[in-house]
Amino acid sequence: MLGLIAKKVGMIQMFLKEGVRVPVTVVQVSPNKVVNKNTKHGCGYSALQLGAGEIRRKLLNKAREGYFKSRGIGNPLRHLKEFRVSDSLLEKYNIGDLIGIDMLQGIMSVDVSAISKGKGFSGVMKRHNFSGFPRTHGTHEYFRHGGSIGMRAKPGKVFKGKKMAGQMGNERVTICNLRVMGLIEEKEVVLVRGSVPGARGATIEIYPSNRKARPVINLRGAAAKEGTKNPMKASKALSKGKASSSGKASSPGKASSSGGKK
Repeated sequence: MLGLIAKKVGMIQMFLKEGVRVPVTVVQVSPNKVVNKNTKHGCGYSALQLGAGEIRRKLLNKAREGYFKSRGIGNPLRHLKEFRVSDSLLEKYNIGDLIGIDMLQGIMSVDVSAISKGKGFSGVMKRHNFSGFPRTHGTHEYFRHGGSIGMRAKPGKVFKGKKMAGQMGNERVTICNLRVMGLIEEKEVVLVRGSVPGARGATIEIYPSNRKARPVINLRGAAAKEGTKNPMKASKALSKGKASSSGKASSPGKASSSGGKK
């Protein structure tokens, strides 16, 4: 699927007209240039190689500089990424074409891939959310340990995939179905709901998602009728509406029971 090379700027918050606060990640999508085309005849698969970000020519080695020169790319690019596409989509683009933020026009949700923040060598409580050992009843220097990992007799080994301490983070992570909250074309910025892997300034990949976009807010009942802008008041109004409806439904029953007693 064709995506775009982008940059994570940081996180902000925005308020909807219903008064709900939504965490948003600001993603800057500068125009991506088509650097190379891979065909099934030559490479065995169809793909577009895109480049983004400028880099000084003095920082390139001879091989990378010659690569851009052979393809007629005047200004060298810092980041290169290959996206597999269909044959029909491959024919639409030529080397040197620019693909910008307009590709995301009308897209409701996106998938984002990036390298997550590295946390170093972490213990089982931080890495796997273990609860640890009791702080009393004779526990000594074993508070944050992982506990038993097996036994000698049978099976006599440690199973593969056992949750233990080790390297955490610094790996490729993909988050699917993040809703697009806004698109500012003049500033080449996409506002994505929620968090995105990577640190501020990290290079990420953003793809149009093929999943149904998740709803941002779900107001029902009395809260939707009153149209209040305060979510706390909306929940109170909704509870009041349920209480009043239950009271009205129970009143005829009380009258009939009293009539039966008479």
